[in-house]
Amino acid sequence: MSWTTFFQQLMNGISVGSLYALLAIGYTLVYGILGLINFAHSDVFMLGTYFAFFMIGVFLLPWWLSVVIGVGLCALVGMTIERVAYRPLRNAPRISALITAVGVSFFIENLGLVTVGARPKGFPRPELMKNVYFIAGARIQGVTFWVPLFSIAILLVLFYLVYRTKMGMAMRAVSRDMETTRLMGVNVDRIILYTFALGSALAGIGGVLWACKYPQINPLMGTFPGWKAFTAAVVGGIGNVVGAMIGGFIIGLAEILIVAFFPNLTGYRDAFVFALLILFLLVKPSGVMGETLKEKV
Repeated sequence: MSWTTFFQQLMNGISVGSLYALLAIGYTLVYGILGLINFAHSDVFMLGTYFAFFMIGVFLLPWWLSVVIGVGLCALVGMTIERVAYRPLRNAPRISALITAVGVSFFIENLGLVTVGARPKGFPRPELMKNVYFIAGARIQGVTFWVPLFSIAILLVLFYLVYRTKMGMAMRAVSRDMETTRLMGVNVDRIILYTFALGSALAGIGGVLWACKYPQINPLMGTFPGWKAFTAAVVGGIGNVVGAMIGGFIIGLAEILIVAFFPNLTGYRDAFVFALLILFLLVKPSGVMGETLKEKV
C-alpha cells in the first residue's frame, strides 16, 4: 500500500471514528447516570437526519438553520423519551427499563417506516462537503476532511460543559451517587433531563454528519451505527466520556484500516467490529479507561 492510499484510509478512519465517538458519548452519558443502555439513542440519530431533511426540503430553510432546528428537535425528543418512558420506571427493576428502551427503539423505527416510508432518500449536502482537497498528494473529499474537524470541535464544547460548568459538575455528582446529590439540594430529575437532551443533541449532530458522509437516509439507518457506537462505548469504558471518544476512534480506524490492508475481507468488516466487542468483554470488560463496572443492563 502506498503512502498516499494509507493516508486517505487513515483520514477515512478518523472521519468515521469521530462519528462513532459522537454517538457513543450519548450512550455513555445516560449509562453513567442511570446505568441504562438507551437503545432508542440510535433512532434519535436517525430522526436528526429526517428533521434536517424536511426543514431543507419542505420549509426551504438554509442548510445550517435546518441542522440547528433538527438538533434542537432531537434534544426535545430525548427529553420526551426520558419523561414519558424512563422516569416512571426509575425505581423499577433494571430489566423493565431495558425492555422499555428496546420498545421505544422499535416504536420510533416503525413510526418512521409508516410516516416517511422505507424508500431511502437522498440527503442534501452543502458545497463545503462536496469539495475535494489535495493533502500530501492524497485526494481527500471535503466530507472526510470537515466531519472530524466539526466532531472534534463539538467534543471540546461537550468536555467544557461536563467538566467546567455547574451543570456538568451536577451530572458527574449524580453519576457517582444520586441519592447523596439529591440530599444536597440538587434537582436530580432536571439533571437527568439535561443529560438526555445533551446526548440526544449529540446524536442529532452525528446523524447529520453521517448523512453528509453517506448521503442516503432511511428509518433504519441508525441500527448498525448505533450498535458500533455501543461497541465503541464498551471498548472505551462505558460510563466514561473520554473512554467513549477513544473507543469511537478505535472502532472507526479498525473498521477502515482492516479493509484497507486486507481488501479480501471487506465482507467481514462488521464481524471484526463485533468480534472486538466480544474480545473486550472477555478480556477487559471495563474498557480502555478501566472504569469498574458494578452492574450492567
